[in-house]
Amino acid sequence: MNDLPNIEAACFDRVNEQALFPTTRSTHPPKILLLYGSLRQRSFSRLLAEEAARILQQMGAETKFFNPSGLPLPDDAPETHEKVAELRALCAWAEGMVWSSPERHGAMTGIMKAQIDWVPLALGAIRPTQGKTLAVMQVCGGSQSFNAVNQMRVLGRWMRMITIPNQSSVAKAYEQFDEAGRMKPSPYYDRVVDVMEELTKFTLLTRDISPYLVDRYSERKESHDLLATRVQQGQL
Repeated sequence: MNDLPNIEAACFDRVNEQALFPTTRSTHPPKILLLYGSLRQRSFSRLLAEEAARILQQMGAETKFFNPSGLPLPDDAPETHEKVAELRALCAWAEGMVWSSPERHGAMTGIMKAQIDWVPLALGAIRPTQGKTLAVMQVCGGSQSFNAVNQMRVLGRWMRMITIPNQSSVAKAYEQFDEAGRMKPSPYYDRVVDVMEELTKFTLLTRDISPYLVDRYSERKESHDLLATRVQQGQL
């Protein structure tokens, strides 16, 4: 450590302590939460998410949805609101997520953003999203665009999630679903299968070691400094 004089050795060495991989891998199905960004009765972002859930289930995953109907605007209700509590509990349950949004005015919808805004980076010692996998998808009313998925990628990074490389953007979504709400065979459908397969693989590869992957020196240093202060003050 002599060549790193500004790094506290006590904090830096903890990297090696935490670099312990589990002796056995988890065997339960990957737990995936799906969020969608429209409340329309025939919501194509919801239909796309439902199709993704069917694919995930075929690949052995367990899936859950959050219905954003009734979710208040961020900061317009207490954190104890039942819909906020439901959303946060689902985020804590999940090992990975799928975000599916329409593109509206060249961006994700406010409904999609509001769901993400209600999930903080930390709830006490619990980090609801950090180290979890994420796949992003969007539906377009016209030609194919990538504005919504690009925005959601930024949010995924901000929420400290492992956002997979692949993504789905479905052009003219009104043409891609039948009357029963099932997605028709097409290259767009094939891409959704690709994305869900990649999400499943990334989740299986990272879920057991995500605490190590997202471990940060700055956060260890903050904890180390807090512990030292409490010792000096006689609290420990």
